Amino acid sequence: MLNSLEFRYPNNIIYLIIALVAVVFFVLAFRKKEKIISILNFNFKIRFKALRAIILFAGLGLMVFSLLGPQVFQGYVDLTKTGLDIYVITDTSKSMLVTDITPDRITIAKRTVENLMDGLNGDRIGFIPFAAGAYIQMPLTDDYQLARMFLDVMDTDMISGGGTNIAAALRLANDSFNRSSSADRVILILSDGEEQDGASLDVLDRIADEQLRIFTIGIGTERGGLIPVYNNAGIVVDFMKDETGNPVTSRLNADLLIELAQRGNGSYFQATLQGTEVSLLLDELSALKRDNMTVESIRRFNQIYQYFLGAGILLFIIAWLMPEGRKPA
Repeated sequence: MLNSLEFRYPNNIIYLIIALVAVVFFVLAFRKKEKIISILNFNFKIRFKALRAIILFAGLGLMVFSLLGPQVFQGYVDLTKTGLDIYVITDTSKSMLVTDITPDRITIAKRTVENLMDGLNGDRIGFIPFAAGAYIQMPLTDDYQLARMFLDVMDTDMISGGGTNIAAALRLANDSFNRSSSADRVILILSDGEEQDGASLDVLDRIADEQLRIFTIGIGTERGGLIPVYNNAGIVVDFMKDETGNPVTSRLNADLLIELAQRGNGSYFQATLQGTEVSLLLDELSALKRDNMTVESIRRFNQIYQYFLGAGILLFIIAWLMPEGRKPA
């Protein structure tokens, strides 16, 4: 119904307690003042006491009412959102626990995604973690607060088994896009690139098209490091070993990630502690073709709280400035 009164902050009714406390304070203070005058046996009484009290309480009530955010419903407005569909496929294999980049690779990967979301505006994002296999942890959404909740629980225990199956994640992301959109489709790969069989390149050759863009971010260093093994208390008790019993050193394989980006008409970036790669990535994403993602009807309101607030303050000032004249009893 048009022009109906609603309240934006109904929970602010709690502030009514302050108004009630103020009323009690004013009443007690006034009574104490009259009692003192009576004890001193002054032969006069305060003027405008009832009128002043009414004006004060009315002003206070109006100010509390304004805190509820009164607003008048004006109707609906159609809001069209434009953006990209971005699937972030994140390596969650055990090699992402290596600490060659502080504090470790998986933390840097998650921090990179969080910084990316800070720069998105209307683009939909989805998460696909992968190790030996891959699955959709979060479908495409423009609810970045929800996305952060999913990102928080991402870790290297999500998928059992060893290996870095980028190919499976690529296939899953490609199959999950909405093909009816004319916007560019983006797959962002965050990994150390330690895929052994190069199957991801074969998959990319089969799924590549003009609308698909592959961007990659290398997580780790060429120097690499040992893969820690943690106990239930989160303490390193050993390092992962190969079949011969020697510790396994995991190194960034930037060559694979560079080639994936080149074949996917995208770019490769190196993860840094400062996160400068995110700014470069956002610049490239800004140049891609976007499409109307959703048409959403939103309710439009006319805010009127300021009128009640102004009237309440005015009454308060009037009551405060009223002459406290006295006349003989």
